[in-house]
Amino acid sequence: MGSFDFVTFFFFVAAVIIFIQLRSVLGKRTGHEAPPRDQAPAVEGLDDPKVVTLPRRGRESAEPDMFVAVDAYAEPGSELNKGLREVVSADSSFDPKEFVGGATMAYEMIVSAYADGDRKTLKGLLSRDVYDGFVAAIDEREANGETVRSNFVGIEKSSIIQAEMKGTEANITLRIMSQLISATLDKDGEVIEGDLVEVTDVNDVWTFSRDTRSRDPNWRLIATEADQ
Repeated sequence: MGSFDFVTFFFFVAAVIIFIQLRSVLGKRTGHEAPPRDQAPAVEGLDDPKVVTLPRRGRESAEPDMFVAVDAYAEPGSELNKGLREVVSADSSFDPKEFVGGATMAYEMIVSAYADGDRKTLKGLLSRDVYDGFVAAIDEREANGETVRSNFVGIEKSSIIQAEMKGTEANITLRIMSQLISATLDKDGEVIEGDLVEVTDVNDVWTFSRDTRSRDPNWRLIATEADQ
Protein backbone atom coordinates (compact mmCIF):
# COMPACT_ATOMS: atom_id res chain seq x y z
CA MET A 1 0.00 0.00 0.00
CA GLY A 2 2.89 2.35 0.87
CA SER A 3 4.45 1.71 -2.53
CA PHE A 4 1.15 2.50 -4.26
CA ASP A 5 0.83 5.78 -2.37
CA PHE A 6 4.36 6.78 -3.34
CA VAL A 7 3.74 6.10 -7.05
CA THR A 8 0.48 8.02 -6.92
CA PHE A 9 2.22 10.96 -5.26
CA PHE A 10 5.05 10.87 -7.82
CA PHE A 11 2.67 11.11 -10.79
CA PHE A 12 0.67 13.80 -9.04
CA VAL A 13 3.79 15.95 -8.66
CA ALA A 14 4.76 15.29 -12.30
CA ALA A 15 1.28 16.34 -13.44
CA VAL A 16 1.49 19.58 -11.45
CA ILE A 17 4.90 20.41 -12.97
CA ILE A 18 3.64 19.76 -16.51
CA PHE A 19 0.56 21.90 -15.86
CA ILE A 20 2.68 24.80 -14.64
CA GLN A 21 4.94 24.56 -17.70
CA LEU A 22 2.00 24.48 -20.08
CA ARG A 23 0.35 27.41 -18.32
CA SER A 24 3.51 29.53 -18.45
CA VAL A 25 4.28 28.80 -22.11
CA LEU A 26 0.88 28.27 -23.67
CA GLY A 27 -1.08 30.66 -21.53
CA LYS A 28 -4.26 30.29 -19.55
CA ARG A 29 -6.78 27.84 -20.84
CA THR A 30 -10.48 28.28 -20.54
CA GLY A 31 -11.27 24.61 -20.31
CA HIS A 32 -10.30 24.15 -23.94
CA GLU A 33 -7.23 22.43 -25.22
CA ALA A 34 -5.91 20.89 -28.46
CA PRO A 35 -6.15 17.85 -30.89
CA PRO A 36 -4.79 15.57 -33.72
CA ARG A 37 -5.12 14.64 -37.34
CA ASP A 38 -6.36 11.54 -39.11
CA GLN A 39 -4.86 13.42 -41.18
CA ALA A 40 -6.18 16.78 -39.97
CA PRO A 41 -7.68 19.03 -42.63
CA ALA A 42 -5.33 21.62 -44.07
CA VAL A 43 -7.00 24.89 -43.17
CA GLU A 44 -5.88 28.44 -43.40
CA GLY A 45 -7.27 31.46 -41.60
CA LEU A 46 -5.78 34.63 -40.25
CA ASP A 47 -8.41 35.75 -37.72
CA ASP A 48 -8.12 35.47 -33.93
CA PRO A 49 -4.91 34.53 -32.13
CA LYS A 50 -4.35 32.14 -29.30
CA VAL A 51 -2.20 29.22 -28.49
CA VAL A 52 1.31 29.35 -27.29
CA THR A 53 1.39 31.88 -24.44
CA LEU A 54 3.97 34.53 -23.87
CA PRO A 55 4.15 36.78 -20.80
CA ARG A 56 3.17 40.21 -22.06
CA ARG A 57 4.94 43.46 -21.21
CA GLY A 58 3.62 46.04 -23.63
CA ARG A 59 5.15 47.60 -26.71
CA GLU A 60 8.23 49.30 -25.34
CA SER A 61 11.25 49.72 -27.60
CA ALA A 62 13.51 46.68 -27.56
CA GLU A 63 17.03 47.19 -26.25
CA PRO A 64 19.91 45.45 -28.08
CA ASP A 65 20.34 42.83 -25.35
CA MET A 66 16.73 41.81 -25.85
CA PHE A 67 17.75 40.23 -29.15
CA VAL A 68 20.27 37.86 -27.60
CA ALA A 69 17.83 34.91 -27.62
CA VAL A 70 16.89 35.67 -31.23
CA ASP A 71 20.52 35.84 -32.39
CA ALA A 72 21.20 32.53 -30.62
CA TYR A 73 18.28 30.91 -32.43
CA ALA A 74 18.57 32.36 -35.95
CA GLU A 75 21.65 33.59 -37.81
CA PRO A 76 21.99 37.37 -37.48
CA GLY A 77 21.12 39.09 -40.74
CA SER A 78 18.91 36.23 -41.98
CA GLU A 79 15.27 36.82 -42.89
CA LEU A 80 14.20 34.63 -39.97
CA ASN A 81 16.33 36.67 -37.56
CA LYS A 82 14.83 39.91 -38.88
CA GLY A 83 11.32 38.54 -38.49
CA LEU A 84 11.95 37.34 -34.94
CA ARG A 85 13.45 40.72 -34.03
CA GLU A 86 10.23 42.37 -35.20
CA VAL A 87 8.24 40.10 -32.92
CA VAL A 88 10.52 40.84 -29.95
CA SER A 89 10.22 44.57 -30.64
CA ALA A 90 6.44 44.21 -30.38
CA ASP A 91 6.55 41.81 -27.42
CA SER A 92 9.76 41.94 -25.41
CA SER A 93 8.88 38.74 -23.52
CA PHE A 94 9.05 36.60 -26.67
CA ASP A 95 11.74 33.88 -26.65
CA PRO A 96 11.94 31.68 -29.77
CA LYS A 97 13.28 28.62 -27.98
CA GLU A 98 10.57 28.73 -25.31
CA PHE A 99 7.97 29.33 -28.01
CA VAL A 100 9.02 26.19 -29.89
CA GLY A 101 8.70 24.15 -26.69
CA GLY A 102 5.21 25.44 -26.04
CA ALA A 103 4.10 25.08 -29.66
CA THR A 104 5.37 21.49 -29.68
CA MET A 105 3.21 20.65 -26.67
CA ALA A 106 0.25 22.40 -28.30
CA TYR A 107 0.82 20.38 -31.47
CA GLU A 108 0.55 17.08 -29.62
CA MET A 109 -2.58 18.20 -27.80
CA ILE A 110 -4.23 19.36 -31.01
CA VAL A 111 -3.38 16.18 -32.90
CA SER A 112 -4.70 14.00 -30.08
CA ALA A 113 -7.87 16.07 -29.57
CA TYR A 114 -8.67 15.94 -33.28
CA ALA A 115 -8.40 12.17 -33.33
CA ASP A 116 -10.59 11.92 -30.23
CA GLY A 117 -13.15 14.38 -31.57
CA ASP A 118 -12.52 16.58 -28.54
CA ARG A 119 -14.10 19.85 -29.68
CA LYS A 120 -13.78 21.51 -26.28
CA THR A 121 -10.00 21.11 -26.23
CA LEU A 122 -9.67 22.26 -29.83
CA LYS A 123 -11.70 25.40 -29.36
CA GLY A 124 -9.22 27.03 -27.00
CA LEU A 125 -6.20 26.49 -29.23
CA LEU A 126 -7.49 27.18 -32.73
CA SER A 127 -8.59 30.26 -34.60
CA ARG A 128 -12.23 30.29 -35.62
CA ASP A 129 -11.54 29.30 -39.23
CA VAL A 130 -9.26 26.41 -38.31
CA TYR A 131 -11.65 25.25 -35.59
CA ASP A 132 -14.56 25.22 -38.06
CA GLY A 133 -12.51 23.15 -40.49
CA PHE A 134 -11.52 20.60 -37.85
CA VAL A 135 -15.07 20.31 -36.52
CA ALA A 136 -16.50 19.84 -40.02
CA ALA A 137 -14.13 16.89 -40.55
CA ILE A 138 -15.05 15.43 -37.14
CA ASP A 139 -18.78 15.84 -37.85
CA GLU A 140 -18.44 14.06 -41.19
CA ARG A 141 -16.48 11.25 -39.58
CA GLU A 142 -19.08 10.76 -36.88
CA ALA A 143 -21.97 10.93 -39.36
CA ASN A 144 -20.38 8.03 -41.25
CA GLY A 145 -20.00 6.04 -38.05
CA GLU A 146 -16.21 6.19 -38.33
CA THR A 147 -13.77 6.36 -35.44
CA VAL A 148 -10.07 7.08 -35.16
CA ARG A 149 -7.56 5.16 -33.12
CA SER A 150 -4.46 7.24 -32.67
CA ASN A 151 -1.24 6.96 -30.72
CA PHE A 152 1.14 9.91 -30.72
CA VAL A 153 4.66 8.44 -30.79
CA GLY A 154 6.66 11.66 -30.53
CA ILE A 155 8.17 14.69 -32.24
CA GLU A 156 11.51 14.26 -34.00
CA LYS A 157 12.11 17.92 -34.76
CA SER A 158 10.33 21.24 -34.44
CA SER A 159 11.71 24.59 -35.57
CA ILE A 160 10.60 28.09 -36.54
CA ILE A 161 10.93 28.70 -40.27
CA GLN A 162 9.23 32.09 -40.58
CA ALA A 163 8.27 35.01 -38.33
CA GLU A 164 6.56 38.25 -39.22
CA MET A 165 4.47 41.10 -37.88
CA LYS A 166 1.25 42.03 -39.66
CA GLY A 167 0.26 45.22 -37.97
CA THR A 168 0.06 44.31 -34.28
CA GLU A 169 -0.34 40.61 -35.05
CA ALA A 170 2.66 38.30 -34.66
CA ASN A 171 2.69 35.23 -36.89
CA ILE A 172 5.13 32.39 -36.24
CA THR A 173 5.41 29.42 -38.61
CA LEU A 174 7.01 26.13 -37.57
CA ARG A 175 8.00 22.97 -39.38
CA ILE A 176 7.12 19.99 -37.20
CA MET A 177 8.29 16.44 -37.89
CA SER A 178 6.47 13.83 -35.82
CA GLN A 179 5.62 10.14 -35.71
CA LEU A 180 2.08 8.87 -35.32
CA ILE A 181 0.19 5.59 -35.31
CA SER A 182 -3.27 6.29 -36.64
CA ALA A 183 -6.09 4.36 -38.26
CA THR A 184 -9.64 5.25 -39.25
CA LEU A 185 -12.21 2.49 -38.70
CA ASP A 186 -15.65 2.20 -40.25
CA LYS A 187 -18.82 1.47 -38.29
CA ASP A 188 -18.02 -2.25 -38.42
CA GLY A 189 -14.57 -1.74 -36.94
CA GLU A 190 -12.71 -2.36 -40.19
CA VAL A 191 -9.66 -0.24 -41.01
CA ILE A 192 -10.40 2.00 -43.99
CA GLU A 193 -7.40 4.30 -43.70
CA GLY A 194 -4.05 4.18 -41.94
CA ASP A 195 -2.74 1.29 -39.86
CA LEU A 196 -3.24 0.14 -36.27
CA VAL A 197 0.43 -0.70 -35.69
CA GLU A 198 2.57 0.98 -38.34
CA VAL A 199 4.35 4.18 -37.34
CA THR A 200 3.89 7.00 -39.86
CA ASP A 201 6.17 9.99 -40.32
CA VAL A 202 4.17 13.22 -40.44
CA ASN A 203 5.66 16.50 -41.62
CA ASP A 204 3.58 19.61 -40.98
CA VAL A 205 3.88 23.35 -41.30
CA TRP A 206 1.77 25.15 -38.71
CA THR A 207 1.34 28.87 -38.11
CA PHE A 208 0.44 30.39 -34.75
CA SER A 209 -0.69 33.96 -34.23
CA ARG A 210 -1.28 36.50 -31.47
CA ASP A 211 -2.21 40.17 -31.31
CA THR A 212 0.65 41.68 -29.32
CA ARG A 213 -1.61 44.47 -28.04
CA SER A 214 -4.22 42.10 -26.70
CA ARG A 215 -4.47 41.40 -22.98
CA ASP A 216 -5.00 37.77 -23.92
CA PRO A 217 -1.51 36.20 -23.64
CA ASN A 218 -2.46 33.13 -25.66
CA TRP A 219 -1.61 32.20 -29.22
CA ARG A 220 -3.83 30.29 -31.63
CA LEU A 221 -3.21 28.01 -34.57
CA ILE A 222 -4.30 29.92 -37.67
CA ALA A 223 -3.05 27.72 -40.52
CA THR A 224 -1.96 24.13 -41.16
CA GLU A 225 -0.56 22.35 -44.17
CA ALA A 226 1.35 19.19 -44.92
CA ASP A 227 5.03 19.78 -45.63
CA GLN A 228 5.82 18.30 -49.03
